[in-house]
Amino acid sequence: MIDASDVAAARRRIQASIRTTPLVQGEPFATYLKLELAQHTGSFKTRGAFNRILTAAEQGVLPGAGVVAASGGNAALGVAYAAVNCGTRARVVVPRTAPAVKVRKLRELGAEIDQVGTRYHDAYQAAIRYAEDTGALFCHAYDQPEICAGQGTLGTEILEQTDGQVDTILVAVGGGGLMAGIAAATGGEARVVGVEPAACPTFSAALAAGKPVEVEVSGVAADSLGATLLGRIAYDVATRAGVQSVLVDESDILAARKLLWENKRIVVEHGAAVALAALTSGAYTPQPGERVAVVLSGGNTDPADLT
Repeated sequence: MIDASDVAAARRRIQASIRTTPLVQGEPFATYLKLELAQHTGSFKTRGAFNRILTAAEQGVLPGAGVVAASGGNAALGVAYAAVNCGTRARVVVPRTAPAVKVRKLRELGAEIDQVGTRYHDAYQAAIRYAEDTGALFCHAYDQPEICAGQGTLGTEILEQTDGQVDTILVAVGGGGLMAGIAAATGGEARVVGVEPAACPTFSAALAAGKPVEVEVSGVAADSLGATLLGRIAYDVATRAGVQSVLVDESDILAARKLLWENKRIVVEHGAAVALAALTSGAYTPQPGERVAVVLSGGNTDPADLT
């Protein structure tokens, strides 16, 4: 479990290493758009990666073998970037289905890359074995306290940038680390809504079952939201905070991503468009006067299909 104090500690720890990303007016879609695609490596994952690695360094437990992470791409990019900037080596394990743009960026960052299987779970198992064999520090994509607290610094920024004048924050959910961090950071100051592709329903399935359960995942957003199991931290924080679950369809995601480009000239990956799709599809309808912030969580995508 994490709370606002963990997020505050993460903010102090990583502040010098991350960007405070822009919050812009979101008309005609929302009150605000949080442009986390402008973060180092193009997604929010860098926040949690820095917090995990810097915490280990502070505690004197950062191993000579470096760090290892498993990811469909964005978490691996965050870990690789943070590792380089913290002076340690990084090995990342990604599925063979990971987008080429993300794999190319990993190579540019100097990470050791291992492509295994076709799902996040395959990469995860390989990364765990590597950590056990070498002693490398394992950086989970979404279910470690330091990771979730680091991601939650995004929520703190939203509260500060709006002077607390935000009622609801819409955020896409895969494994749930970002959702957990934002819910912990806001501490009830704003409602948090977790938005998922109907083809990757880890959060809604967990709420229905009363615990995280394995689900089948597919669809256009699976490269970034393709975790098959919601994190335990995410489930605990979300149920404590009363986070609402909303599902959107594939066509809604594609339409939201295209509308964002056509109306704002903002390019996001499909997983980031999921949060906006809740509004543009009508899956989430704000009350009159409700001030809504949409987290655009990443921009690591090929823009060729937007025109």
